[in-house]
Amino acid sequence: MLELPKFIAAAVQAAPVFLDTAATVDKAVSLIHQAAAGGARLVAFPEVFIAGYPYWSWIMTPLEGSAWFERLYRSAILVPGPEVDALCSAARKANINVVIGVNERAAHSLGTIYNTVLTIGADGRLLGRHRKLVPTWAEKLTWAPGDASGLKVHQTDIGPLGALACGENTNTLARYALLAQGELVHVANYISLPVAPPDYDMAEAIKVRAMAHSFEGKVFTVVSCSTVSEEIIAAMERAKPGVRALLERKNSAFSAIIGPDGRVVGEPLLDEEGIVYGEIDLGRCIQLKQMHDIVGHYNRFDIFELKVNTAPQRPITLYGAAPASSEAGRAHPDETDGAAADLQAGERHA
Repeated sequence: MLELPKFIAAAVQAAPVFLDTAATVDKAVSLIHQAAAGGARLVAFPEVFIAGYPYWSWIMTPLEGSAWFERLYRSAILVPGPEVDALCSAARKANINVVIGVNERAAHSLGTIYNTVLTIGADGRLLGRHRKLVPTWAEKLTWAPGDASGLKVHQTDIGPLGALACGENTNTLARYALLAQGELVHVANYISLPVAPPDYDMAEAIKVRAMAHSFEGKVFTVVSCSTVSEEIIAAMERAKPGVRALLERKNSAFSAIIGPDGRVVGEPLLDEEGIVYGEIDLGRCIQLKQMHDIVGHYNRFDIFELKVNTAPQRPITLYGAAPASSEAGRAHPDETDGAAADLQAGERHA
């Protein structure tokens, strides 16, 4: 008899300690333990929770925002690194799977940042690092595009787990790439974006995307969104007077657990900080898949074909025989800036 996981998932809706890496990691560790104490086996955090989102790119000119970009870069982290070690240690001690967004500094280039989602197993191993494929709109002033080397579904004790950051959940092919790898639990992490166009309801847009992915794929989606704290508003107001009203706009954050029928499980959270809990029973996916299994019998693979390039994209490839006097076998710095880092980190936390 096939047995499928049944567990409680938690979605954090909170703001980071703005551009304060150490304090935000401490906050994340505390929330990891809080979610575990609430019975959760999976906790999802917002996009770039460590340690902030570049709101200045939406309300300032590129010249005005340049100094803020430097502050963000200085608060970004290396993967692997001590901050990741702290998160992995917390996951292991709490026996909980963690998905969290971070600003990641590139090891190969001073000044390059990625919008990165980390997946950590309940045993404390870093299972994966996914860099946002295409930064959205004004975000292109901040983050470099990622590649598909981290576009993976991870086999965990709670089932096949995948994740995408914010606008990537609008990318049909990226979503399908995860579903086709057997994803049954999807984490969609977002930032609160009150500075969107006047007729754009960010909370509703988040909900629609999550419901669509769950209904199309017959999977569970855990939505985690940040909030805009008074600390963030005050910092932006000091730099650009008159922007408070833009940043205080409501219906900008939505966090929830969505079932495989596209409906919300339990109560969602709108705008305010907190943790949403919901039960995930992967057995619920079976009967719904009989109706539409878009990665199985409800597709025509003789008609449609998707190819995904999962090779890490590196700035340089060095080859040739190493001199006898060199440190043979030592990894080139660029090797730790690609998919190999996932394996390295996993070994460190095994």
